[in-house]
Amino acid sequence: MINLPVLVLNQSYEPLTICQARRAVVLLYQGKAEMLENGVGFIHTIRETLPLPSVIRLAYLIRRPYRERKLTRFEVFNRDHYTCQYCSKATRQLTLDHIIPRYRGGQHTWKNVVSACVPCNRRKAGRTTKEARMDLIRPPSYPRERAFYLPYQYQPTKHEWQKYLPR
Repeated sequence: MINLPVLVLNQSYEPLTICQARRAVVLLYQGKAEMLENGVGFIHTIRETLPLPSVIRLAYLIRRPYRERKLTRFEVFNRDHYTCQYCSKATRQLTLDHIIPRYRGGQHTWKNVVSACVPCNRRKAGRTTKEARMDLIRPPSYPRERAFYLPYQYQPTKHEWQKYLPR
């Protein structure tokens, strides 16, 4: 229970990171954070019983510098919300697909790369979307400026986090 995930918010309620419940309890005990949502149980010490938090907010503001987004698999999958851009299937088994294939002069840029499930990527093969008669759900774009992405394993399970996460 001490290894459960806890969402850490900045003083301005902006999501910063995910830590373990053990670290969150230490931050609460030291007065560096406040608990916003209770978790699923308690931790018992010799003198007291403390609730395990699910969401905490830091008592001070953390300034985050602006970072240029790198074009990686992880960032493309996050931009596309782990869904295939051809059939809209939400899955973890995704591949990268170039709308204009690289061997035909397509660039490896944000505007030319989308996430695709394995069957759709095989069906499209080395053709363009028009040649394969496959339409994109939404056109690819540069990702929105967000400093925090919720990892895939926490997306469907943590319902108490949803009101603190950007849409």
